[in-house]
Amino acid sequence: MNWFALYTKPRNEKKVAEQLEKLGVEVYCPIVAVVKQWSDRKKTIQQPLFNSYVFVRLEEKERDKVFQVPGVVRYLFWLGKPAIVRDQEVKNIKELLLESYKEVVVTGLVPGSKVTLDEGVFKGQTATYIEKKGNKTILVLDSLGMTLILER
Repeated sequence: MNWFALYTKPRNEKKVAEQLEKLGVEVYCPIVAVVKQWSDRKKTIQQPLFNSYVFVRLEEKERDKVFQVPGVVRYLFWLGKPAIVRDQEVKNIKELLLESYKEVVVTGLVPGSKVTLDEGVFKGQTATYIEKKGNKTILVLDSLGMTLILER
């Protein structure tokens, strides 16, 4: 069995994950807590880490099963085939959500620079520096194409 990245309609990730579980499909929809600020209040909401994506683990012959669920659009493809996400990558994402970064030090980088992460679950992996906005550093993890937003 392999993990695959499944593209969903916008804001349908949780609903798709629930329906796939009912079909007996192993599914992972990484969820993070985000503080939203309105003019009159702050609220912590749970939202998917990856907009419009969930991960499913199933046999190659069962891949069409997911299209029974409303909100499923397609698989993420790589070189003309559905992209297989390694078990270790899914494990890394799970561990990432358990860990918080204490400090991010960025010096002398220009957008497009390659960096090697030296701590956390993605230690040793390369990422592309996108930009720094205030106390946030934005990187794209090369192996997954995942955007990492690191806060100081």
